[in-house]
Amino acid sequence: MFNKLVAVALTLALAVPGLLLAATPVNINHADAATIAKSLDGVGQSKAEAIVAWREANGPFKKADDLNHVKGIGKATIERNRSAILLGDAADDAVAKADAPAKAMHSKKTPTGE
Repeated sequence: MFNKLVAVALTLALAVPGLLLAATPVNINHADAATIAKSLDGVGQSKAEAIVAWREANGPFKKADDLNHVKGIGKATIERNRSAILLGDAADDAVAKADAPAKAMHSKKTPTGE
């Protein structure tokens, strides 16, 4: 009985941090550094400030993958946060998020590579 309780407690302890680190949707073309840092998983204050600095120097991000231009932001960080990265106004972002699953389904290759 005690071993089961310990196992359940350990499972919950390991699962909860993952839930707490889930990304929150944020418009990287409008948000300040503090908001970006709070919203994106794996992006702290200094990386968020680098995102804002890059945006101010180069203009708005056109796609999530443009974050690769920001020092300290790599593919893994972008992929982990892709569903939370917003780029346009609220209406544009809602349409983009609604279209994303359909585009993903059509872009997958078949097992034969076709």
